[in-house]
Amino acid sequence: MQQATRSKAEAVIHLRELVKGIQFAMLTTLSRDDESLRSRPLTLQQASFDGDFWFFVGKSSPLVQDILGNMRVNLAFADPASSAYVSVSGIAFLVEDRAKAEELWNPFLKSWFPKGLADPDLALLRVHIESADYWASPSAKVVRLLGFAKAIKRGHVELGDQAS
Repeated sequence: MQQATRSKAEAVIHLRELVKGIQFAMLTTLSRDDESLRSRPLTLQQASFDGDFWFFVGKSSPLVQDILGNMRVNLAFADPASSAYVSVSGIAFLVEDRAKAEELWNPFLKSWFPKGLADPDLALLRVHIESADYWASPSAKVVRLLGFAKAIKRGHVELGDQAS
């Protein structure tokens, strides 16, 4: 396995470029009811990416209940047109921040939240990235971005190149 070192800033920029233009992610949680894995599509909010992904969610949804039981989640992004596939592991946080909601809001979201920003069930989900794997070419190689949390402390992210 070939090892390389990137700064956290470089790894964040690379991950941002990989998911740029991908509108939806599948978010996988551990079900609070029966401990099975559950995946749901969410619309990625196009904020300036700094190592966190943002989504709008309903506070009363089963998704949020699952996250309250176990904050570890996985996000899967796919863009078959460019052969880019990304799997991200991280920690999910429920956020109620009106200023951030206003920053991220777009009219498309009215389909899910008819009352807009005034909807009492509206919340944000912030997924803080811990690691990411991506496949970015037809060559079927996987590259792993490891340790976003460690990168914050040490200022670098290790990358590994593996055949899948």
